[in-house]
Amino acid sequence: MRSRPALAVLAVSVLVLGACGEDAASSTTTTTVLETTTSSLATTTTASLATTTSTPAATTTSTPATTSTSGSSELPGEPTVFGPVAGDTLAVVGVAHDDVLNLRAAPGADQEILEGIPPTYEALTALGQTRELPGSLWIGVDYEGIEGWVNLSFIGYLGDTTDITNTVSEQLGGTPGAETMLELGLLVAEGIAGDSSADIVMSVAPTVGDLGEVTLDVTGFEDDSVRGSRLHVFGQPIDEAFLLASVEGTVICARGVDDGACV
Repeated sequence: MRSRPALAVLAVSVLVLGACGEDAASSTTTTTVLETTTSSLATTTTASLATTTSTPAATTTSTPATTSTSGSSELPGEPTVFGPVAGDTLAVVGVAHDDVLNLRAAPGADQEILEGIPPTYEALTALGQTRELPGSLWIGVDYEGIEGWVNLSFIGYLGDTTDITNTVSEQLGGTPGAETMLELGLLVAEGIAGDSSADIVMSVAPTVGDLGEVTLDVTGFEDDSVRGSRLHVFGQPIDEAFLLASVEGTVICARGVDDGACV
């Protein structure tokens, strides 16, 4: 299915400074994996030119359930064919600027955290494995050479980036202004979200130079191919306030991208 316009009419739950929901960085249970190998010991006795070799009782090697992306039958949850194909390039989406997406040793919010992935990271590589747990889907990814698992709710494909300033101004009934860049960014994001249950998260905090800037992710579009939009909002400082200068919108796709468009 092709993506619908970036300015789809949807509702809003504003999560500006919140954690990553089910997989918040603050919620951790560390699982230590220990593999113990016991080697057998051979004893050789020589007497009267005859050699006898005795071997102690057979040793037992105990290996706990794996927490890697291999040996999927021993991982939590059930395998499913739904999810990214091996080799796909994925981006972190819907994670607040002061939070991270946890890369875990196995599927599940109670598994060991291997790394924290930045909220706008765009170069995860899918390993082609998806596990379904009650209420969540987890995918295997490679993050800068470290393989682990992330919650699919915070993953998307980034499509084309376009200038949507005129469309935003038309939808808001003119050029909006606000006292702070965050307030201006929220006005734009709420216009994009419209009347649905979409979530708004500030993924990059405001900065101010010649222009003010802020980045917000709007996710949760009611579309099977379009997850939302990443909005890079620019404001012109005027009399201790900010007037909208421009908006760049990057489409966030759910299933993949073909020539910049969601599939």
